This record gives sequence, C-alpha cells and structure tokens, in this order.
Amino acid sequence: MQISSILSADRTKARVVGGSKKRLLENLAQTFADALPDADPTELFQNLINRERLGSTGIGKGIAIPHCRFATGGKTLCACFTLDEPVDFDAIDGKPIDLIFAMLVPEDAAASHLETLAELAQALQTDTFVKALRKSDSDMELFRVASGVN
Repeated sequence: MQISSILSADRTKARVVGGSKKRLLENLAQTFADALPDADPTELFQNLINRERLGSTGIGKGIAIPHCRFATGGKTLCACFTLDEPVDFDAIDGKPIDLIFAMLVPEDAAASHLETLAELAQALQTDTFVKALRKSDSDMELFRVASGVN
C-alpha cells in the first residue's frame, strides 16, 4: 500500500490545535465528511468514538491511528494531522500524542482493512519518517512527507 493512494492534501493538516481527544475526533470527522459528499460528520464522529471505546488507538510514541468502518463508496481514506501541542489520547504507553493518521475503511472491508492498518503502523515505526512528519511546518509539506510525493 502506498500512503499516497489513500491520503489527499485536503485531509492533511500541520500544527492543528488539538485541545482534547474528543475535539480531535470531531475535527477528523469533519475532515472526512468534507471528502464524502453524503457523509454526516456527527455519524462519523460517533463511529470514531465507538471504536475508541473498544480500546485506544493511541499506539505509543506520541502516535494515534484512529479508524473505523464507514460508507465510503468502497474506498479507504486517510487523514494526517500533526498537533501544535501533545494531547492525552489514552495511548498504550500513557504518553500524549502529537501525530495522527486516521483511517476510514469501507463497511465491508475486513481483511484489507487490517492489512492497510498494519502497513500504516509499520510505516510509523520508521524513526526518520516520523521525525520528518513532526518537523513539517505546513499542510503541503506534511502531505509531501506523508505521501512520499516530491
């Protein structure tokens, strides 16, 4: 999987004011709703919150991968945010997060959803990639780094 195949510039935001986990999930829901013509941001938010109730998607080292299934028209969508200040996200290591890769996957995607999630988590284990993401000062720079586009 290439991140560039699921991420777009309009879903990439650098130095977002986070505030709280709830506020971040609301922001992500609105970002995804803006990309899906018939999507209700409240429904998207509820799906993201419901997934978080199963266990935090904060994977440690300041990174979270919130995700859920949704009617996406058959495509997987990704959003990438860096935060201006770390936010408590109930991560597995107890540390606040400052980097988010969120995913929406089609409702009927089972195996492909897990595969994409695993590949994204693997990419986020690369220190140089994560450092470059965190160093990005603009939305466009973050998009270029995240998607591998020059």
